[in-house]
Amino acid sequence: MGAALLAEYESLLVRDTLFRGCALDVQEREVVLNAFLSVCRWVSVYYLWRPNLRDEADNHIVELAVAGGATAIVTNNLRDFDGGQMKFLGLRALTPGMFIKTLEA
Repeated sequence: MGAALLAEYESLLVRDTLFRGCALDVQEREVVLNAFLSVCRWVSVYYLWRPNLRDEADNHIVELAVAGGATAIVTNNLRDFDGGQMKFLGLRALTPGMFIKTLEA
């Protein structure tokens, strides 16, 4: 977890339009976020890779993954993480379903 990603999560959790029909209210969503954060490891990024992804706003995710020693980024947004620069960095993008299958194998 890093500062930019945490800020992104916090911003998304309070957008009621994203959670229309969700059984959890904003306070309950905050409890879920805090539970998630309790098992996250804080990672500081000291080197900016700037992998030039389709969406510039996603570059911080790659930098965080590299700094944290990750081998995969789990996202439903595969389209923005499919560049050759990901292979150079030894990363792959997986949907949550694909990631679960790797755990089962």
